[in-house]
Amino acid sequence: MKAVLITGDRSGSGKTSITLALAALLSKTDKVQTFKVGMDYIDPSYLAAVSHRPCRNLDTFTLNGAQVQDIFRFGCRGADIALVEGVRGLYEGAEALGDTGSTAAIAKELDLPVVLVVSAQSITRSAAAIVKGFQSFDPKIRIAGVILNNIKGGSHKAKAVTAIEHYCGVPVLGAIPRMEEMQLAMRHLGLVPYREGAGRGDFDARIETITKMIGQYVDLDKLRSLMKEIPDNPAPTLFDAVPAPDVKIGVAFDEAFNFYYADLFDILKTCGAETVPFSPVHDRLPEADGYIIGGGYPELFTKELEANDRMREAVREVSRNGTPVYAECGGLMYLTERMVLKKGWQGSNRDQSTAMCGVFSGETRMPARRVVSYVEGKSSADSPMGSAVFRGHEFHYSEVVLDKATRYAYTLSRGVGIRDNCDGAVVKNTLGSYTHLHPVGSAGMFRHFVEKCRQKM
Repeated sequence: MKAVLITGDRSGSGKTSITLALAALLSKTDKVQTFKVGMDYIDPSYLAAVSHRPCRNLDTFTLNGAQVQDIFRFGCRGADIALVEGVRGLYEGAEALGDTGSTAAIAKELDLPVVLVVSAQSITRSAAAIVKGFQSFDPKIRIAGVILNNIKGGSHKAKAVTAIEHYCGVPVLGAIPRMEEMQLAMRHLGLVPYREGAGRGDFDARIETITKMIGQYVDLDKLRSLMKEIPDNPAPTLFDAVPAPDVKIGVAFDEAFNFYYADLFDILKTCGAETVPFSPVHDRLPEADGYIIGGGYPELFTKELEANDRMREAVREVSRNGTPVYAECGGLMYLTERMVLKKGWQGSNRDQSTAMCGVFSGETRMPARRVVSYVEGKSSADSPMGSAVFRGHEFHYSEVVLDKATRYAYTLSRGVGIRDNCDGAVVKNTLGSYTHLHPVGSAGMFRHFVEKCRQKM
């Protein structure tokens, strides 16, 4: 198997569209396993769609080296090529003086060659200086090739390519002109998730257009020649011990709730749990021993969620009877009494309030201050997720205002949470948080949750 990492010189370099197209092109002849650096749900949804394999996240803030290695080896089984997409610029991470959480940290942990996407708009020879700086910043990083983006014309391309190959000693694999078709649909939190977009008609066509265009400008044979050959490693991973399932966990999965890491379902299997998908928008609540409601965009489906009153009542009832429920971000919002979309939201001339489940006393308000942050904290022993020290991520554009008497299971030392560095609101065996946990980095918390479900049987 061969592997390579694609990263950018900055956010907005075009690496996401380029990596997506490369994954689609390579998948026509090979089995391609994609990975995404960082805590992100949306890019992986596209990468999984074009490669037809679950995209997996790698993040050195929430995962240790052994966990990164296990996820990579497990994901690569049966694949011919591993394609890793970076996050932001190559060296952006959680700290100013360390590379924790960065693409560079993953490149070093997995010892992968790096292809650097450089936005060359309005620069030629300076592009070589950028590449040279990235090469010298950390000698442990092997920049094996460059892809130029936002090229204006033939002269622009010739100068930039000549300068990079002369001064930096690495090949330029492609020079992509600036094209409107490269811009995927955007939303207030980033790219539209593939699950929703695919159902709206034009997204598959746009991905196909991007793939064809980039295919004209990137030399796939050169890219393959730079990939690292990785020998098969039959050693077991943390995902391999899978007992016979003895507990059922319902997982909300539809156009409103679809922010899940692929590893979650594999971790739940190792805990002896069978997952049962259901839709809070369309379905009735299935019988299960516990429920997980992940993040997503419930604010875009408030009317549909309110209209499914049988689902809302059923969620409220199972919570009241002590059935374990775990909700992250969008799931937390769904568990409040109401969602209030403020005047001006998507052109509205007044506040709009819709009923949610009412598990937690309080409401969700949108929009609010945009929060994007790594999270560190402790979970209390009486939490449905158990006593633990955890690291995660929060990414929201809403504010959840709960009753002052609300009990919180998480105390954060980093991050915002629901209120005053408190997160993980708890009612009986229901926990709702803004914190997104990586299911491998926080595997012990999910094992505790499954055990709670087992005890409820």
